[in-house]
Amino acid sequence: MYKQDNPINNYKNVAHAFFLSLAITIAEPSTILPLIIEHFSNSAFIVGIFVSLLRGGAILTQLYAAFHAQSYKKVLPYLKKVFFFRWLSWFSIGLSIYFIGDANKTLTLVLIGLGLFGFSLSAGFGAIYFKELQAKLFSKAYRGKTMANRQVAGSIASIISGGVAGYVLSNFEAPLNYAYLFLVSSFIMGIGFFIFATIDDEPSKENVQEKEKNFALFVKNAFDILKNDKRLQQQTLAIFLSFACYLSIPFVILEAKSSVALTGWILGGFIMVQMLGSIVGSSLLWRRISNYENMLSLSFLFMIAAFSVALFANSSYMYALVFFLYGIALDGFGNSGMNLIIEIAPEEKRPIYTAVQTNLSSFGLFFPVLGGFLLKSFESYTFIYLVTIVLLFGGFIISLGLKKIEGKRNAN
Repeated sequence: MYKQDNPINNYKNVAHAFFLSLAITIAEPSTILPLIIEHFSNSAFIVGIFVSLLRGGAILTQLYAAFHAQSYKKVLPYLKKVFFFRWLSWFSIGLSIYFIGDANKTLTLVLIGLGLFGFSLSAGFGAIYFKELQAKLFSKAYRGKTMANRQVAGSIASIISGGVAGYVLSNFEAPLNYAYLFLVSSFIMGIGFFIFATIDDEPSKENVQEKEKNFALFVKNAFDILKNDKRLQQQTLAIFLSFACYLSIPFVILEAKSSVALTGWILGGFIMVQMLGSIVGSSLLWRRISNYENMLSLSFLFMIAAFSVALFANSSYMYALVFFLYGIALDGFGNSGMNLIIEIAPEEKRPIYTAVQTNLSSFGLFFPVLGGFLLKSFESYTFIYLVTIVLLFGGFIISLGLKKIEGKRNAN
């Protein structure tokens, strides 16, 4: 009989996070990616669009992935295919920058966009399969610990990556330094994908949902679930508003560039500080909180604090504090969001619940486009920071009411 909480699977889960974070941090949407895109476009609005592409493509595929996944007894074979496509998309970005680069900036920008879009598009499938595996492999108590361990491992890897990025950016000229970062990181990413693909003994899910006759009927049923589940509605809205941080965070580094001598080492230092915040959050705070509603609320407060500091930042130390608080909050959002949906979803409908929450809340990944538009229109960083704080405060208020809604839900 299959037994949950296999320590070997925990180690592989954590190792996957380590290598993936080590790789993907080189295009961190709050630091390096905006500078790469600005190099080829010199437009805040384009920066916002490309930061959204890094994650926003997942919106298009998650419901369709859940449509099929609800009837799967095992999801790991499908996740392996997702891993390969994500790796190929990432590797192609490095090739495009290396072989084309400044010779044709427009073409390079288009190819970077296609790579980012493919990387995030495949993530829509991966998110459904990954959460399904986490729910199968680990019990509630153990899952909280292994996810915290993943976050700590990922943050440590990102600190290392920040140092490597600082070295490469300081010792090689743009855009070759950007190409080197993507090419090297793609091989590191492949290690993480390979390790997770060897997860032992995925249990067969017997309590599966019969798949609808067509995708349109599935979408109708999914939104019927949303319509009838008040907790799912409010939880999805709160998580959507947590993405309001992306309205401003890609542009913090651009403002810092205008007031601080932004060397490669300082840029790498900001990445390291952000990931240090993630480690502090995971090891000292989030792993001690088993009430995920409280975790979500506290994450909102940390994120509001980050942008409150950004309003007055005028030195590298103050910007470092912004990224430190941002790292703590972002880790809390990720941990609470995943565990909240697993907790409220019936087993047979878990892929549907996951897809509905993730698909709708992920529209928040396009906040950078709005941020770029507002920055271009008003030419004020203060304005977009204030808009971000207001939206985050709205999410905080909604998060406070989730426990009350859950009580009424259980009573019925």
